[in-house]
Amino acid sequence: MADHIRIRTAPGTYVVRAGDAVLGESTRVQELTEGSYPPVLYFPREDIAMAMLDRTERSSTCPWKGKASYYSIVTPGATLANAVWSYEAPIGDAAAIAGHLAFYPDRVTVERV
Repeated sequence: MADHIRIRTAPGTYVVRAGDAVLGESTRVQELTEGSYPPVLYFPREDIAMAMLDRTERSSTCPWKGKASYYSIVTPGATLANAVWSYEAPIGDAAAIAGHLAFYPDRVTVERV
């Protein structure tokens, strides 16, 4: 598994937005690379406006990371269903993303500032 999952702290400051709403800003973003997939940025929950997220019933399981929970983003202008996921108790080499959230890039904007 050590060759399949790689996690490092992403350098710099990142902002995540849903439309005009800023969901969070962090200097503690974790970048997860899994096999040949593009890297995924995981934001610490403490740096995200959790009041804008509603947990949904959706879940999925990854053999490398464990069970994922999903959240919808609720803004004054829209609800983006299942746009966020989190591994509440990640397994193995993915342990460093515990307490973090990832966002679908086609639903939000993530920028390095």
